Amino acid sequence: MDISHSLKKLIEYIGKEDFKGHDPYDALNSPIVRLLSFSQTYLRIGFLQSLKRAPLNLRPLLLINKSHNPKGLGLFLWGYAKLYRIENRPEYLEKIRYLLVLLNSLKSSGYSGHCWGYNFDWQSRAFFLPKYTPTVVNSSFIGHALLDAYEHTGIKEALELAIPVKDFILNDLHRYEENGAICFSYSPIDHYFVHNANLLGASFLIRISKFTEEKNLKDTALASLAYAINHQREDGSWFYAEKEGAHWIDSFHTGFNLQALKYFLDIGHGEEYRPQFNKGVKFYADHFFLEDGTPKYFHNRVYPIDIHCPTQAVVFFSQMGPDYRMLTEKVLAWLIENMQDREGYFYFQKTKFYTNKVPYMRWSQAWAFHALTEYYLTQRLNLI
Repeated sequence: MDISHSLKKLIEYIGKEDFKGHDPYDALNSPIVRLLSFSQTYLRIGFLQSLKRAPLNLRPLLLINKSHNPKGLGLFLWGYAKLYRIENRPEYLEKIRYLLVLLNSLKSSGYSGHCWGYNFDWQSRAFFLPKYTPTVVNSSFIGHALLDAYEHTGIKEALELAIPVKDFILNDLHRYEENGAICFSYSPIDHYFVHNANLLGASFLIRISKFTEEKNLKDTALASLAYAINHQREDGSWFYAEKEGAHWIDSFHTGFNLQALKYFLDIGHGEEYRPQFNKGVKFYADHFFLEDGTPKYFHNRVYPIDIHCPTQAVVFFSQMGPDYRMLTEKVLAWLIENMQDREGYFYFQKTKFYTNKVPYMRWSQAWAFHALTEYYLTQRLNLI
C-alpha cells in the first residue's frame, strides 16, 4: 500500500505549524475558563469536556495559544527516527536534533529523573494534575522514542535523555503491591493504578535495563508485568483499570497493553506469558474492527471513533508481520480515507452523525505520524 502522498502532506502540515498546536484537553490554558471554573472539579471537567466535544475550535476565542506538547514531540521524534532509519536524509537528522532540544527544555523539574507532563492543567474525576506534572505515560512514550532515536541515529544525547527516566519511574511513582506483583501510579500525586500506564512504565524499564547494570530494573519490570497478567480476563482483554467505575474495554488502551508486553517478548523476557499475549492479540484483532477496516472504540460499540483507535492499531499490527497485513492495510486505508483532510492534517473523532475535524497536534497529528511512519518502516524492511 502506497502511503507516500499521505505522509508527505502530513509532514508539510506539521512542519508549517512547527509542531505546535491545540489539544483536546487544554481548556484550562484559557484565562477565561480558569476564572469561570472557580477551581471547582466538576466545573473544570464541564469546560474540558465541552471544549473537547465541540466540532468547532473555539480556543482562539478563549485565548488558548498553540504550544508544544511534550508527548506530541516525543511521537514526532519517534517518527523522524524511523524515517531516518529508512533513508539517512540530513533534513530528518535536523528535525531529530531540534526535537531533542525541545524535549530537553520541557523536562519537568524537581523529580528523581527525567520526566515529562502535559503543557496544560488537567482535571479528571480522580485527581487534578497541574501543568507539567509528569506522568508515567508521557515519560515512557518519550523514553521509548528516545531509545529508538539513539538506536537509529547513534545520537548520544537521545540516550542520555532516556536513561534517567528509569529513576523517575522507580522513585517518584506510587506503587500498589499485590502478592508480589506491583502496579505503578499514573503520576507522583495520585494513587490511580491503570493497566496501560503501568505496562508502559514496565516496558521502558525492561528496555533500558540493557543499558545499565541495575538488576532491580528487570525485577521491578517483571513484577509490574505480572500485575497486568494476573488481571487479564479470560477472553484475553483487560479493563482500563481494576478500580470500580473503570471497567470498560477500549481499543487503543488494549493496543498499548499488548505493545508493552511485546517489548518484553522481543528482548527475551516474560516468555512464559506468550500464551496470554497471543490471546490478547486475538481479542484485539477479533473485537475492535469491522470487516471493511472501520475501527471501533469499544469492544462492543463502534462510536465515537477516536483517531487513536486506527493509529495505535496500525502501529501494533504493522509490527506483527504478514499474518496481520490485510487487517493493517484495511485499517490504514480507512484512516486515510476518513480522517485525513486535503490539507494534510488528521481529524480528531468520527461520531455516528458528524466528524470532529479540529486538527489537534498531539492527539491527532503526532499519532497519525507515528502510525504512518511505523507502517512505512515495516513495509520498507519487508516485515509486513
